[in-house]
Amino acid sequence: MEIFILVVLVVGLFGGFGAGYLTRKQWAKNRQGTIEARIEKLLAEAKTKQKEVLLAAQDKALKVLEDSKRDAKQIRQETEIAKRRLEKRESLFDQKLMDLENKKQDLADKADKINNLKEEIGKIRDEQVAKLEKIAGFTKSEAEKILMENTERSIADNLTQRIQKLESEASEELEKRAKEVLSVVIERCASSHAQENTSSVIDLPNDEMKGRIIGREGRNIRTIEQLTGVEVIIDDTPQALTISSFSPIRRQVAKKALEKLIFDGRIHPARIEETIKEAKQEIALDIKKAGEAAVYEVGVAGLDPQLVQIIGRLKYRTSYSQNILNHSVEVAHLSVLLAEELGADVSIAKKAGLLHDIGKAVDHEIQGTHMEIGRDICKKYKISEDIIKAVAEHHQDKPTTLEGLIVKVADAISGARPGARKDTYENYLQRLEELENIAKSFAGVEKSYAIQAGREVRVFVTPDEVDDLGAHKLAKDIAERIENELKYPGEIKVNVIREKRVTEYAR
Repeated sequence: MEIFILVVLVVGLFGGFGAGYLTRKQWAKNRQGTIEARIEKLLAEAKTKQKEVLLAAQDKALKVLEDSKRDAKQIRQETEIAKRRLEKRESLFDQKLMDLENKKQDLADKADKINNLKEEIGKIRDEQVAKLEKIAGFTKSEAEKILMENTERSIADNLTQRIQKLESEASEELEKRAKEVLSVVIERCASSHAQENTSSVIDLPNDEMKGRIIGREGRNIRTIEQLTGVEVIIDDTPQALTISSFSPIRRQVAKKALEKLIFDGRIHPARIEETIKEAKQEIALDIKKAGEAAVYEVGVAGLDPQLVQIIGRLKYRTSYSQNILNHSVEVAHLSVLLAEELGADVSIAKKAGLLHDIGKAVDHEIQGTHMEIGRDICKKYKISEDIIKAVAEHHQDKPTTLEGLIVKVADAISGARPGARKDTYENYLQRLEELENIAKSFAGVEKSYAIQAGREVRVFVTPDEVDDLGAHKLAKDIAERIENELKYPGEIKVNVIREKRVTEYAR
C-alpha cells in the first residue's frame, strides 16, 4: 500500500512536471507571438513616420528653393536698377567735368582780358597822373603829403574833442561811484589816527651829564656805540644829546638804555653793558606784544610766530611821521570794508592789508624795495600766492588782482587822509622842486608850478610846439614820470594848459 502510494506520488509528481512544462511552453509561445507583433507594429509605424518626414522635408526644400529663386530674382532686379543709376550718374559726372573745364577756360580767358585791361588802365592812370602833376605843379608824393597833413589836422581836432568828451563823461561817472564807495568805507572805519614821531633826541637833567656819558677818555660813549650800533652825537645843544642810526630799533634800544642810565646815575662800561642788555630784552618783548596785539586787533589767525615778531618791529618804523604798524592795521580794516563793498575775498584783502608794508620792518638791513622784501618774507613763511601778489603790487599802477587794487586804494586812503602824515620843511620844498623839474624836462614846456602843497602841477606849454592832442599825451607822460621817479602819499594832479594869445595894436 505504501509502495502504491509512493508510486502514485511519483507519477503525480512527474505528471505535474510535464503539465507545468507544457503550460510554460505554451505561455512562452503565446508571449513570443505578442512581442513580435508589437515589433512589427512599431516598424510599420516608423516606416510611416519616415515617409511623412521625407515628404515634409521635400516640401520644405521645395519651398526654400522657390524662396531662394525669388530672392535671387529680386537681387538681380535691384542690382540692375543700381547699375542703371550709376551709369546715369557717371554720365552726369562726365558732363559736369566737361562743363567745369569749359568754365575754367572761360575764367582763364577773362583773367587774361582783365590783366590786359589793368595794364591799359595803369598806362592811362600814369598818363593822367603825369598830366595832373604838370598842371598842379606837384608830384604825386607831394600831393599825398599835403592831403595827409590836411586830413590829420582835421581828424586831430575831432579826435581831441572826442577824447575830451569821453574822458569827461567817464571820469565824472567813475569819480561819482568811487566817492560813494570810499565815503562809505571811510565812515565805517573809525580807527584812531595817532601820529608818532620817533625822536632821537634825549633830554639831559644838566650839561654835566654829557661828560659822564662821554666818560674818561670817551670809554662810556664808545661802549654805548659799540653795543647798540648807533652814533651818539653830543654837541653844544644845552641839556640834550642826539642818537643817530639807520635802524629805528637800534636807536630805540640806545634811547631806552641811556634814559635808564641817566635816571640811575651809575654810568660805567659794566653798568652800560647790563643796561643795554635789559633794554634789548624789553624792546624784544615789546615788539612781540605789539605784533600779537596787531594780529589780534585785525582778526588774523594762523601766522607764523616769527612773522608776528616781524610785524611787531613796525612799531618802531615811521614814514612821513606816520607809525607803520598803526598804518598797517588801519589798511587791513579799510581793505576789509572795501572788499565787502566790491565783493572781493575779505580774508585775502585783510591779510594783504596787514602785511603790505612788512618789508619796511627790515628794509634798513636788506637790499631792495619794501615791496620786494615783503614778497620774499611772505614766501618764506608760506603765505598764499594771492596775498603775495597783493603785497608786491600795492604800489603798481595796475595790480593784477582785485585784492591788490583794494590794498593799494586802502594804503592811499590811510596815507592821504588829513593829519595822517607830515613832512619836514626841507623835504616839502625839495618835493615841490622835483615836481616842477620833471615837468620842465619835457619839450614844449614853457613853465611849471607845483601848487596845493604839491597835490597839483600846472604846466604851461608853447602852443606852436604842442597841439591839443599833444597836450593830452604830455599830461599822461608827466604823470607816468612822476609815478616812476617820486615817492609821495595820495595822488598828484597834472594840469597842462595850452593858451595862444594874439596881440595887435590899432594906431
